[in-house]
Amino acid sequence: MANNSTHVTAFRRIKTLVGVYAVLSVLTVAGLVAYRNSSSVTTPVWVRLIIVAVSSLILFALTLRAARGSRGAFRRLRILSAVMLVAIVVIISLPGMFPVWMRVEQGVCGVLLLGVVLISGNRGLRAGFSR
Repeated sequence: MANNSTHVTAFRRIKTLVGVYAVLSVLTVAGLVAYRNSSSVTTPVWVRLIIVAVSSLILFALTLRAARGSRGAFRRLRILSAVMLVAIVVIISLPGMFPVWMRVEQGVCGVLLLGVVLISGNRGLRAGFSR
């Protein structure tokens, strides 16, 4: 991968977006622990948000590796961010399955991931990882 200023700027933005996504996801799980006795903290909420937190940390690790030039990490970063974005859209659109606070949190995560998808899908950045 060429180490030009465009790529450096793109990865700085991706790292910021994924970093905020990871912090928000982990803090949400911490909030679940604090409010575990609340009626809105159900088993599906636990499962979904733990999966989101773990995948956000994986996505952050992939981002760091991709920023150092790993083609495989860049490909996985693009795939995982797109898959998670689709999953968030589904979660938000399912009526009654998840509480409003979780839909809002997932909406914020979705906006962050949309930024990652758009930046990582840039033709110039992708070209830097082609053979």
